[in-house]
Amino acid sequence: MKVFPHLIQRGLRQADLRAVTVLLAGLLSVAGCQKDPHESPENVEPHMAPPVTRQVISDDEENNVQVFKDAAPSVVFITNRQLRRDRFTLNVFEIPQGSGTGFVWSRNGYVVTNAHVVEGAHSVVVTLFDQSTWVARLVGFSLDKDLAVLKIEAPPEKLKPLPLGHSDTLEVGRKVLAIGNPFGLDSTLTTGVISALGREISSPSGRKIRGVIQTDAAINPGNSGGPLLNISGELVGVNTAIIGPGGGSAGIGFATPVNTLRKVVPQLIEHGVEIRPVLGVGVMPDHLARRFGVEGVIVMAVHPKGGAAEAGIKGVKQDAMGRLLLGDVMIQVDGRRVGNSDDLLNAIEQHKPGDIVTVQTRRGNQLLTFRVRLSAPE
Repeated sequence: MKVFPHLIQRGLRQADLRAVTVLLAGLLSVAGCQKDPHESPENVEPHMAPPVTRQVISDDEENNVQVFKDAAPSVVFITNRQLRRDRFTLNVFEIPQGSGTGFVWSRNGYVVTNAHVVEGAHSVVVTLFDQSTWVARLVGFSLDKDLAVLKIEAPPEKLKPLPLGHSDTLEVGRKVLAIGNPFGLDSTLTTGVISALGREISSPSGRKIRGVIQTDAAINPGNSGGPLLNISGELVGVNTAIIGPGGGSAGIGFATPVNTLRKVVPQLIEHGVEIRPVLGVGVMPDHLARRFGVEGVIVMAVHPKGGAAEAGIKGVKQDAMGRLLLGDVMIQVDGRRVGNSDDLLNAIEQHKPGDIVTVQTRRGNQLLTFRVRLSAPE
């Protein structure tokens, strides 16, 4: 405070000194805030913007996004409508009975889904990605493979078919993506890996679907009939079944392989049913064969104009006492064991009409081998 010694000499009180000190500090602060006109702009510290965190996206995430963008327009929502009668008025009306997923097979309106999604439907409504709705016509179905083909009259520009992959090149551990409508929530993406190959599941007809893909990608009710895709966005399977408590996902889902679709879907489009070649025999039901304690497929009858009759296969006969005498019991086809009629059908389905197969049978104590030409079903 020696800048103003005279103030002290005049006997200012301590309070006055504090007031002067505050005033002096304020003046010095104002003076320090004034800009020097000779100060260059380079010496002025610029205003600092808040830091921006750059979003980091992994290659795996980029792949998920791209596959979904490409494939989602091909996936459809399917509503199964069935007839119900009002218990009071007895009026018949149509109600949504269930829903599922499907996908565009071709630009001329064919849509593929599971057979159990449309089973028992009075009518089926297909909702496309753009939310337009179309009443579908059932073209054909195979309960043995749990596949169905629908037809809608949508313009080609609204339809984007999925590219087809090859299920025989799949490996356990490869990434897969599932798109569907679980619990009615449309366009839902889940991801996972192939957990196993070559599984077997039961179809709606009770037959086994073989070569099935197992995945841990979350599949829930409503995903049925939707596509299972590889990282290239190609169709490798159709989501078909799950194992889980209460019908929910537990990381075990199953998909019918695309190679099965390559064979069956064109048949459903052309004929309405799955076309498989025949041996020309009638067989005994499996439960009756088990009663006889027989291992294999018992030939009950042989069609006189079929390949089996030409090859010399014999069916069941009766003796003079009315007792059944077994003829041939088929135990192998092309070296593949045949333990029941499902095994036999799966072996025959690997071929087409006109192919020749090697059939091994047991007739009494003899093992016989026949070469049988397969024919088309009548």
